[in-house]
Amino acid sequence: MNKLKKIEIENTIISITRIHEEDYICLTDMAKAKQGDNRAADVIKNWIRTRTTIEFLGTWEVLYNPNFKVVEFDHFKSEAGLPTFVLSPKQWVEKTGAIGIISKSGRYGGTYAHRDIAFEFGAAISATFKLYLIKEYQRFKAIESNKYNLEWDVKRILSKANYYLQTDAVRKHILPEKNYNKDKEWLAYAEEADLLNVAIFNCTAKDWRILNPEQAKSDLNIRDFASINELAVLSNIESLNAEMIKKGIEKPERFHQLQEIAEYQLKILNDKNSLKAIKRLSDDIYINQEKRLD
Repeated sequence: MNKLKKIEIENTIISITRIHEEDYICLTDMAKAKQGDNRAADVIKNWIRTRTTIEFLGTWEVLYNPNFKVVEFDHFKSEAGLPTFVLSPKQWVEKTGAIGIISKSGRYGGTYAHRDIAFEFGAAISATFKLYLIKEYQRFKAIESNKYNLEWDVKRILSKANYYLQTDAVRKHILPEKNYNKDKEWLAYAEEADLLNVAIFNCTAKDWRILNPEQAKSDLNIRDFASINELAVLSNIESLNAEMIKKGIEKPERFHQLQEIAEYQLKILNDKNSLKAIKRLSDDIYINQEKRLD
């Protein structure tokens, strides 16, 4: 389970986390808004044992979970509504292999549900609570999206800044040595740019334009579609390439070293799924955005 994030609904703090690359909202926190800490588990159990809820959960799992145990689901559905029928989220998950609800113990424990299911649970608390939950969640995602885009912009700016270090090295060290004609000097810059493109993206700028003609018509290039991790690594190897050019290291050897470095750094960052840190500038702007929305 990833680090928790928080939203506030009617003076109640609701936790959100990422599971299976999706947002899961804490039902336990939501239940506290209705009955307080002591009765939160009972609220969830009473909700999950109804036929309407079981049918909703089962339908969601059939849509999104190929390993869902439909036979067990049918059994629960046939028992729902009987006075003797009881069901907890943990039992539901263990018996059916459900992924829409997750129960976690410990300090940050509780019952979490995919946002689709959490919205449905919100209706059990009250229609008003559900509306506020959806509205606040949308606000949260808008801020998160802006933060992600801002981080991408910062990395793009950094990669462009380091590109100037590379072009300066080409101008001072490669052009005089190779003795390019004035009208052919652009080739030296393009070749160095493609050295990095191949090291990171496994294709040249021309290859990308051929494969993406519509984007190329709009003056977009391969780096406009790079991930944040790729831009971070690109920024790193641009400065490294500039230093190697200054030292007179030949292109084949530079490419070999840069490709190894790029692969190593990308693996580390991709294993983390995304960069966790943002430059202080990004944090300041993000905080100001939150304050304005409040």
